[in-house]
Amino acid sequence: MPHINAAAALQISMLLFALPAQYFISQWYGTDSAERIQITERLIIASWRISTRSYLNLDAWAYCLKLWLSKTRICLYVELLILYFRNWYYGENKTKNGDNEAKPHSYLAESTHVQSPKPEYIKFCVGQVIIHRRFGYSGVIVGWDVKANTPEEQLQPRYPLVKQDLKYTPHYRILINKANGFGKSTAYVPEEEITVIMGLEVYHPDMETYFSGYDGSKYIMQPWLKKLYPHD
Repeated sequence: MPHINAAAALQISMLLFALPAQYFISQWYGTDSAERIQITERLIIASWRISTRSYLNLDAWAYCLKLWLSKTRICLYVELLILYFRNWYYGENKTKNGDNEAKPHSYLAESTHVQSPKPEYIKFCVGQVIIHRRFGYSGVIVGWDVKANTPEEQLQPRYPLVKQDLKYTPHYRILINKANGFGKSTAYVPEEEITVIMGLEVYHPDMETYFSGYDGSKYIMQPWLKKLYPHD
């Protein structure tokens, strides 16, 4: 259907009022009834020709239909392109995120590899409660690495030249006791900075994820954690 804009609407209105207007006009012009009828007929024919050129002409309708289809086709192409790029963008991001989830990093004693056999030089075990020698907070061990396992850019400011050797000593992941109000919930520390303490319970929101209970000397590992550290 052709698009009716303001100009077209005005034209239709004029046509609707043309016939009565023509009748009244014809009453004022002409000397007799025959002449008035002739004038009215000419006006009606002229109005009909104008209307047929605009709204009863097949070529005009075909042109409007062609224009509408072309606009619709363009809109369809645009929508298809938007849909394609949207699917491509989100699909690619989803794949990347999926890869990250499928391959979690192994930094900071969070590796999913089974730690077996356990080297003899690793003194402490998962589940033992510790106190930090320098900062004084307490916590529980939830994992260990045979040496510091963290991105190099984090190691450099943490271990200056005088402490470079610490990078190659065992490191432990700690859930910090909430009762200490230390401000941090976890820590990753070298072996020389901690010492084991007995009979102290740790409060942390993730305790039940890692442990099923406390026997007075150490926390009992959940089955999934025991599989990773079978010798602790």
